[in-house]
Amino acid sequence: MKPWELLGETSTPDGSAMSLTARDGEYVIRVNGKTLMSSRLHGSEEELASIACRHVVAPQPCVLVGGLGMGFTLRATLDLLPVAATVVVAELVPAVVEWNTGRLGDLAGQPLADPRVRVVLEDVATTLRTNPNRFDAILLDVDNGPAAFTVADNHGLYDNDGVAAGYAALRGGGSLAVWSAWEDRKFEHRLRFHGFTAQSERVRARSTKGGVRHTIFLGRKSAT
Repeated sequence: MKPWELLGETSTPDGSAMSLTARDGEYVIRVNGKTLMSSRLHGSEEELASIACRHVVAPQPCVLVGGLGMGFTLRATLDLLPVAATVVVAELVPAVVEWNTGRLGDLAGQPLADPRVRVVLEDVATTLRTNPNRFDAILLDVDNGPAAFTVADNHGLYDNDGVAAGYAALRGGGSLAVWSAWEDRKFEHRLRFHGFTAQSERVRARSTKGGVRHTIFLGRKSAT
C-alpha cells in the first residue's frame, strides 16, 4: 500500500500535534494521530450549511462559520447566500488557513478567494462572545462535535456558557447548526434549556448512498 505523504505539520494552541497528509488523491487532517477529517467524507459538512442557511432570508445576511476544515462547509455556505452576504470564518489554527490557500484550496473551489469571506484567526468561542446580535446563522464544525473532544479546549464551545454565547450572538430568527460525529441527546436538551427551538438530523457522511451517518443539531432563536 502506498504510504501517506506528509504535507504539513503544526501544533494547536493546547499543544496537540496536527498534520496534513495525502495518499491517492485523498487528504486527511489528523490531531494526535486521530483522523479529524477526510476529503472523501464531506457530504455531512455540506448538509450542515444547507440546514443552517435554509431560514436565512435577510438580503445582506452575516453568517459565522466556526472551523475552516478543508473548506467544504464554507463553499456550501457561500453557494447558498446572496452576493451581498458576509461570511466570517473563525479558525484557531493559522496553518489550516495556509493549507486552504495552498494544497487544499482547489478541493472546494478556493472558497477563501470569495470577496464575501472574512477570516479571523481566533477561537470561535471568542468570536461568539464578542459579537452579540450579529449573525443570521452560525455553523459550528469544530472537533468531532459536543461529545468528543480531539482538542480539550473545545469543551467550552459546547457547554452551557458556549451555547448561551451562541444564542446571544444570533439575531432574532437566527439559527445555530452544529456538526457532530454522533448523536447527543444531552446537547439537544442543552439547546432547549438556553432558549432554542431544537432538533437534530442524521445525514450521510458521503454525498452518495450508504456509509456512515453524522448528526446535525439545529437550534433556532425566536424572531422576537
